[in-house]
Amino acid sequence: MNARFSESLKKAEALDAQDPLARHRDEFLFPKAGSTAVGGMAGQDVLYFAGNSLGLQPRKARQYIEEELEDWQRFGVEGHVRARHPWLPYHEFVTESLARIVGAKASEVVAMNTLTVNLHLMMVSFYRPTKTRYKILIEPSAFPSDQYAVASQADFHARYLGFDPKAAIVELQPRAGEDCLRHDDILAAIEREGSSLALVMLGNVNYLTGQAFEVKAITEKAHAVGACVGFDFAHGAGNLELKLHDWAPDFAVWCSYKYLNSGPGALAGCFVHERHHHDRTLPRFAGWWGQNKTTRFLMGSEFDPIPTVEAWQLSNPPIFQLAAMRASFEIFDAAGMSRLRQKSVSIVGLLESLLRDVPGISLVTPSEESSRGTQLSLRVAGHPKEWVKTLERRGIVADAREPDILRVAPAPLYTRYSDVVKLASAISGISGGAS
Repeated sequence: MNARFSESLKKAEALDAQDPLARHRDEFLFPKAGSTAVGGMAGQDVLYFAGNSLGLQPRKARQYIEEELEDWQRFGVEGHVRARHPWLPYHEFVTESLARIVGAKASEVVAMNTLTVNLHLMMVSFYRPTKTRYKILIEPSAFPSDQYAVASQADFHARYLGFDPKAAIVELQPRAGEDCLRHDDILAAIEREGSSLALVMLGNVNYLTGQAFEVKAITEKAHAVGACVGFDFAHGAGNLELKLHDWAPDFAVWCSYKYLNSGPGALAGCFVHERHHHDRTLPRFAGWWGQNKTTRFLMGSEFDPIPTVEAWQLSNPPIFQLAAMRASFEIFDAAGMSRLRQKSVSIVGLLESLLRDVPGISLVTPSEESSRGTQLSLRVAGHPKEWVKTLERRGIVADAREPDILRVAPAPLYTRYSDVVKLASAISGISGGAS
């Protein structure tokens, strides 16, 4: 490590010593560096910068899941009412935490299904095309599952309404020579499509570039032209300080295995603004877990929706996944999204400053604090998977996206300031700079 990074490391260690969130690092379990790792890292905790893909395991996750296994053994079916955390209302144990994480009312959020399932369910209610208003506005390089979902919804409706399903998908494009969208261009596109626009469906933070969009302004513009608006917060929930109720999109969906650290394939989250809760004219695919709780077990044939977002539930949720989610959300409650965001801004700013002059890489993610979260996307020379392999040999975990993007995400719950200095030094060394 050269003099520049050595001096930065001393300053970072001082920041770590003063970090009010530092204690939460010990609440997570880290993978160990492999036997081929260099620099004494073999067998040590890795430096983990892939929480934007899969968050680390909370220490309490195993305990909470094992408690449910024990109660299943002890009580069998009676665990639904007699378990330490009874299974019938178990999803409600995470609702208040989830509401705080995304800035919503408890009645507006629910943990259910998986992200793309929830997206389809939301589009049943909020993508209601006609022959003249049928278009869906999406971002460039939207996550493929979002692209597949909106395209399949357009194709489904086109079969009955007769519009061109390919023309229904309006994909925004950045300006020539730029990687990210300009906010004014997004608003202009909404205005331009106007009366033909049925739905604006964007990722809150783009998975590839790391760009964060201005939810409130986009929502207001979409509503002004008569369109519904929804967001995929897979890279926003647990990353940015959100205010979904105040920003008032019609719906939002997100997964919980990235920044929310709830485990691979974990339950997803869903938001429906309260103004829609009592609207029985909304089309909806129904399931028994969305049925009025007071009559659910009467097993009647007529659907009476719960007057909250819970009405969009289909089936009773998996308890073991909820247990892991509960373990993670307890940490979020203790840390608070405001403090997490403050550290995120600070630690990402430090990383960007260290990488700014490193040869062989360029920053794709916007530099403006308001236009990004924790992730930095770097365009690298050579294949990014080779960078990932080289970093792995140095005890560092990052991830690659084709064709030339290296993604690093210093999640503030468990990343130290000193970690990002070590990451920057390693990247500098790989790129041919001094390290």
